[in-house]
Amino acid sequence: LQCLWCYTNNTCIDYPVRSILPPSSLCSLSNARWGVCWINFEALIIAIAVVAGLILVSLAVCCCYCCYCRRRSRSRPDEEEERLARKREERRLESLQRKHERKLKHDEIRKKYGMWQCS
Repeated sequence: LQCLWCYTNNTCIDYPVRSILPPSSLCSLSNARWGVCWINFEALIIAIAVVAGLILVSLAVCCCYCCYCRRRSRSRPDEEEERLARKREERRLESLQRKHERKLKHDEIRKKYGMWQCS
């Protein structure tokens, strides 16, 4: 796989390892093949770019979806907390109401039996 096949002059050249792409002075990209004769450099570059683009788009979609889900899941507990706070307040008010009714009842009993204290 260290061979660079060039169709213009039908030669196999040692691949220039120092550069990622072969220089055009050796062979043009459209005529250069890497390792085996069927891997065209232009097609390889396009395929790598498409795969990289798909990966980036997939990551972006996943990140957006996750952020959206987190935002949605965060709003639900807020609504749940609000509902629980309303119920807690209702129970507290009912408790105060019952306490007041008990006090009135006890005051009536005290008046009836003459145990009423003026304060």
